[in-house]
This record gives sequence, structure tokens and C-alpha cells, in this order.
Amino acid sequence: MTAARQPMIAILAVPETSASVLYGMYDLFRSAGRDWNMAIGGDAGPGVVQPVVVATREGSFPIVNDIHVTPETTIDRIGCPDVVVIPDLAVDPDDPRNRERFATEIAWLRDCHARGAVLASACSGALLFAEAGLLDGCDATTHWAFADAIARRHPRIRMRPENALVVTGEGHRLVMAGGGTSWADLALYLIARLAGVEQAMGTARMNLVEWHAVGQQPYARLARSRQSGDAVVARCQVWIAEHYQEPAPVAAMVRLSELPERTFKRRFRLATGLSPLEYVHTLRLEEAKQMLEAGDEPIEAIANAVGYEDAGFFGKLFRRKVGLAPVQYRRRFGAMRRSLSSV
Repeated sequence: MTAARQPMIAILAVPETSASVLYGMYDLFRSAGRDWNMAIGGDAGPGVVQPVVVATREGSFPIVNDIHVTPETTIDRIGCPDVVVIPDLAVDPDDPRNRERFATEIAWLRDCHARGAVLASACSGALLFAEAGLLDGCDATTHWAFADAIARRHPRIRMRPENALVVTGEGHRLVMAGGGTSWADLALYLIARLAGVEQAMGTARMNLVEWHAVGQQPYARLARSRQSGDAVVARCQVWIAEHYQEPAPVAAMVRLSELPERTFKRRFRLATGLSPLEYVHTLRLEEAKQMLEAGDEPIEAIANAVGYEDAGFFGKLFRRKVGLAPVQYRRRFGAMRRSLSSV
């Protein structure tokens, strides 16, 4: 009997890629259908997908953290694989030169997509899909720190930074994972799509992979950390960082700015991407997250400490913005902080 053809997954290596994402996915793909069989039956399975590291060039070259990668083939030689995966990209998402910088890779992505391939990205790799124009009119996700910049440059994309995984486009042939280790979710999804759910489940069990069911919101820093170039707004940012818990903080910032209220609010949103009230909420919730992780104060006390008299309102706002109720957040991240602190 002829063995079933293994779908080919081309993982694109570029100098801006990190080895952990590139080879982490490669290892999961290699594990699929092989290692779980060996663990429960004693014999390694044949594998169900064929990962291949590809690049625009031949020979070894350095990637992030000066780790050298040697691609197995080039994009000119591989033809059209079943799946193309773009790992993370350590670049400035606001840099207008990205399209020119990755012109060869973008042209290849467009060609593969036109020929029916599934395109997938991990973390900030979705930037190439955006620059290729493949995400216009579609939902998308990426690392939460890249989402705003990509949305500004490509306003036709419906960015969903709260999601750890988005599948979209014609034939559901555009697949994106969010930040951090959600590349593992991406690999499991692709294994399930190409070889079946049981193969993906076996791979997850063998490698102790936990699905990021709550998405990216609990992990994201809610507050924008960049200081505004607008001197008036920057002065208000410095003030609110120390006084966010005070009553009527927006009115106080308006007085500090010495601008008409409408002018201040317009300049603040232009400079930060948030209204003054939204900015206050993000600072308060970020502080609440730190308090939930670090201690065991009652939720009502934390709400009051960060500026909310109504603990019920605080709880609803926290859940909407973070994706978990305060008590759920404490359970998940408080235990993590305690474990790390005891090392």
C-alpha cells in the first residue's frame, strides 16, 4: 500500500525571526503522528506533515540573538507548498520600509496564496500578510503590541488583538496566531486541519501544550507606554501616572493642560490613540492587575485603591477589558507569581 502523502509546511526563515518560534513549530510538526505513537505503543509513527525551513537565500545566516539557521531549500525551488508559515518578525511595525525590506517574501506569499496555499503567521509575522494586502476586509490578529501599529497603517483590516487565533479569508486560508507562545496553538490547529484532531491532541499531550483559551487580553499591557511627542499631553501623562486613582482625573488633566476641554480631548486622542477616560481606565486596570497578582486584598479594596467606588462596575470593566473576572485573573496569575517568587 502506498503511504499517504504528507502535506508540506514551509516555514519561512528571515534574519528577523527568532529561533524559538521557528524551531518550536518545526519540532511540533515533526512530532505529529510520530512521538505520541512511540510513547503509548513503543514504535514511532511515520509522521503526518512535512515541515521544511525555507528562505530567500542559500546557506547559513544569523537570525535573532545571533543564532544561525540553515534553510533546507529556497522559495524559488520549493514550488507551492500546502501551507506557508511566517514566524515572528523583530521589526518596528511603524517602519514604512517594511514592504520594501520584505518585497521578495511578500511577492512569494501572494503567489502561494493565489495558487491555493494556506498562509499562517505566528505573532508579529502577520505584518507580512498586511503589507501584502491579503488582510484587507478581513479579521486578523497579531502580537498585542503590534496590533495598533498595523491597524493604523492598514485601516481596512479588522484587528482582533484579544484573540489568540484567527482563521479568515477565502476558504479560511489565512490563519494567524497572537503573541508569545500562541505559536503552539497555531501549530496544533494546522496539524488538526491537515491530519485530524486526534493527531493534534496526541501532539499536545506529548508536548504538554496548553491551549490559550482566554486569548491575549490577560497577558497584554493595557496602558500605552510610549510618551507622547505633544508636550502638553506628555505633561498630563506624567501627572496621571501618579494620580490615576483620584476622583475626576480627566477634568484635572483638562485644567493642567490649560486648553479648552474639546481641544484637549482631541489632542490627547491624537497623541495616544485613546480618549483621556480610556487612558485613565487602562492605567487603573494595569495597577489592579499588579495588585491581584501580588496580594490577597479583597476585590472591593483593590477597586477602591485604583479609583473605583463601585466594585461591581470595576469587575465588569475588568472582565470586558482583560477577558477574565478579577478573581479568575488572581487565580491564574497570582499562582504564577508566587511560584516564580519562591524559586
